[in-house]
Parts: sequence; C-alpha cells; structure tokens
Amino acid sequence: MALKNIIKMVVRDWLASLLNDMMNCKKAGKYETVIVGESKLLLDVLKIMKKEGYIEELTEEEDKFHKIRIKFGKINECKAIKPRFLIKKSNFDKYIRRFLPARDLGILIVSTSRGIMTHKDAIEKGLGGCLIAYCF
Repeated sequence: MALKNIIKMVVRDWLASLLNDMMNCKKAGKYETVIVGESKLLLDVLKIMKKEGYIEELTEEEDKFHKIRIKFGKINECKAIKPRFLIKKSNFDKYIRRFLPARDLGILIVSTSRGIMTHKDAIEKGLGGCLIAYCF
C-alpha cells in the first residue's frame, strides 16, 4: 500500500536530531542507523566521533538522496548542548564537570575559529569557541 500523503517535518537542529536518533537506536538495541541528507557540521562531528571510537563505521551512500550509514562503537550517551555556550580557553573545566561523568571520560565537541574539534585539542591549541555537543 503506497502512502499518498507524506508529512514533511521541519528540522531546526540537524545535529540534535542526529544525536537523539543515535541514542534512541542504541536504547532500542540497534547498532546502526541511516541518516538522509548531509551538512558539513554533521560530517565533521561524525568524523570526530569516529576518530575517538564512539562510531565504529561511517559510510556515505549516493543514490537519489545522500545517505550516511553509522555503525555505533563504544557510545554510552551523546547529546547536543543547548543553548550553545561560548567558552573561553581558560573556562573548559566548568563545562567538563557539568557535561562529562569524569575528567578523562568523554569529549566535548567545540566549534572554534579553526574548525570543529574536541575540547582536548582546543585546550592544546589555546582556543575557545562554542560548545555544540558532548559524548561519552
């Protein structure tokens, strides 16, 4: 039976939607998900999560729509940070205590003037930025 009416949903925050979908799949016992559409921000965040081991496999598929298949790794929780906090290079400790369960467990994903990176890389380079997500 074909659907005649397709409801199009307006997504205002693609990153929050992606991370919520990943956590819902994880809670349902699934170990992969497929997202349709792409943005540079999403790809950068997913590449950081893959580099840190939270995503095991990341493949892009081209057909009628651009699809990204994500296979989960050792992920417990990941969420978008709302509102987006602007952070100075000396104030990371406050947000590490707020969002991560332990100092060396997990990452904060930060948008800086030199691109998207983890809080560890931002501290090394002496950069501040905007907090966009966390993962552990």
